[in-house]
Amino acid sequence: MDHIRKLSVLTAATALLVGCTQAPLVYPQAHKVDQVDTYHGVEVADPYRWLEDPDAPDTRAWIEAQNELTFGYLEQIPSRRRINTRLTGLWDYEKYGRPFKRGGRYFYHKNDGLQNQYVLYTVDSLYGEPRVLLDPNTLSEDGTVSLSGIGISDDGKRMAYSLSTAGSDWQEWYVRDVETGEDLSDHLEWTKFTGASWARDGNGFYYSRYDEPEAGAELQQANRGQRICYHRIGDPQSADTLVYERPDHDDWSLSAGVTDDGHYLIISIQKASERSNLLFYKDLTAADSPIVELIGEFEARYSFIDNDGPVFWFRTDLEAPRGRVIAIDTDHPERAVWGEVIPQADQTLRGVNLVNDMFVAIYLKDAHSQVKMFDLQGKFVREVELPGLCTAGGFGGERSDTETFYAFIGFSTPGTIYHYDMQTGESTVYREPMVDFNPDDYVSTQVFYNSKDGTRVPMFITHRKGLELDGGNPTYLYGYGGFNVASTPFFSVSLLTWMEMGGVFAMPSIRGGGEYGKEWHEAAIKLNRQNAFDDFIAAGEWLIDNKYTRPAKLAIGGGSNGGLLVTACMIQRPKLFGAVVAAVPVTDMLRFQEFTIGKFWISDYGSAADPEEFKALHAYSPLHNLKSGTHYPATLITTADHDDRVVPAHSFKFTAALQEAQGGPAPTLIRIETKAGHGAGKPTAKRIEEVTDQWGFLVRVLDMKP
Repeated sequence: MDHIRKLSVLTAATALLVGCTQAPLVYPQAHKVDQVDTYHGVEVADPYRWLEDPDAPDTRAWIEAQNELTFGYLEQIPSRRRINTRLTGLWDYEKYGRPFKRGGRYFYHKNDGLQNQYVLYTVDSLYGEPRVLLDPNTLSEDGTVSLSGIGISDDGKRMAYSLSTAGSDWQEWYVRDVETGEDLSDHLEWTKFTGASWARDGNGFYYSRYDEPEAGAELQQANRGQRICYHRIGDPQSADTLVYERPDHDDWSLSAGVTDDGHYLIISIQKASERSNLLFYKDLTAADSPIVELIGEFEARYSFIDNDGPVFWFRTDLEAPRGRVIAIDTDHPERAVWGEVIPQADQTLRGVNLVNDMFVAIYLKDAHSQVKMFDLQGKFVREVELPGLCTAGGFGGERSDTETFYAFIGFSTPGTIYHYDMQTGESTVYREPMVDFNPDDYVSTQVFYNSKDGTRVPMFITHRKGLELDGGNPTYLYGYGGFNVASTPFFSVSLLTWMEMGGVFAMPSIRGGGEYGKEWHEAAIKLNRQNAFDDFIAAGEWLIDNKYTRPAKLAIGGGSNGGLLVTACMIQRPKLFGAVVAAVPVTDMLRFQEFTIGKFWISDYGSAADPEEFKALHAYSPLHNLKSGTHYPATLITTADHDDRVVPAHSFKFTAALQEAQGGPAPTLIRIETKAGHGAGKPTAKRIEEVTDQWGFLVRVLDMKP
């Protein structure tokens, strides 16, 4: 193809000089097509529309040429091998998931260190000899088949489990006998974003599915018409019972779960990614019982916690933007008699479980965890002591359980698993990882700064002790800011490697996330989306003003919605940043809803079909706001050819447009992973290679001396 210029690795390598002062790279040419769309009277060109087809010959040739150029660049970085060696060494430690109990057995995930996928174990007693129940590493030579979901029957005898191939969101379900480890004949296809919730008798489970997509369009076609089905063990999927569907609203997302007592099926219906949902239920003890619409309007978020007979407990943001717990007696469902059990607090309520007849409430206070216990009447019992800035997760179980497990994690604290005695309130270390570093060498702080409109925003900063505030530290500013997701402390050996090389890590909890509840989230959606970008830009300015770094040493990074964040910010303030690492970014804000689950993002982003929302989207859409001749920061885009959540077309089109617009010498590269998806289930080997390339890229373009 004459419009695709392939570069050999050797040619690319000889053209590269250290840092961003190199001669301009020769990028693979991307031809343009005469594609113009009209939105509300505004003509918008889309010259790289052809890159939306990932399997077209022209696209495959472009991908090959881009990867040849990118890997030629990355392989010439002198420190790359050393970074890879250190990452691999740090990554090689035992990692445990939180145990959970079914039918007297415990189940947990574990990775010995460098295994591509976590292995599922079962054990009869907490400290007994574990047995491998399922090892996904045996299912493919390259580790690209992952265990994406499990559901254990109440008696602990059967396990429904789903597998994902090459990182796809599509799941295929199977059933395994827990005692023998043998699979039964069951096989379910065309499911996404669903669990398997077993009926009390263990003879079948409820799940959600889609119709089979058109052949060849499995990774791109918009997913519509999700429905709830019941699968009886031993039957073919074609014989599954339809429980509920809404063909009149094929953009709705439907999920179902059986209550712990087996009495009810709880059906939650969500419209796009909005926080509000409908809540229906079905009595499973009565034959042919109807589905009852308990919550029939999209007005608030209702998350089912548990039930006491006909009384249902919910976590909700109804009249409580930071969350509270209410009780609804389904025999008397009138709103006037709903009861409040745990009122709204100053902190944000992010989760509630019922264990040992106590509500375990997980809060966020300025984006770090607090955990409190309440009795069934809502009376405070105790708080779980958690030292420092951390994230605590878990505290699952059933109402009758007297024990639970939780993970404690921080920026320099690997995920430690604790066993918690619900009766005494005592925490005991169950599994503590041994990582090759000294946590006392690092310090984490939280600061607050003002955004453009004066809003006070928190930010975590972590680095090695003894940092000099001389304005010269390479700094990695990371963000997300969307879909009610909270940015809280986490542990990562990749982050450790960055800090060992002298890097500073900063993570603000910007608007659009869920750190301060519904109002914080909605302050940066649709027409207010710019607030998230302003918050992130202000974080960078604060780091510079306070002498942590300077623009030439400031890198920004984010993935998915965070990729949108950093690409939008680099376009709005190209001189503020020295480098950008955008993973699987959303960049085409006018067409995102045309692919796979993109329609679910409309509640956060808005839609180009709406005149006012189109204006807002068009004003910041990264693909549509590049200006030719601008000196943009050094940029590395990472994506995967099997990403069926944020389809790679976003990255392909943006890269082609950015390479054309780039007016400066800074490199503009795209790294395209094969046999991988949005990130979930990515093999350890691929993850290490990707992080190696990201850090190597930043070491080079920020002129670091690790």
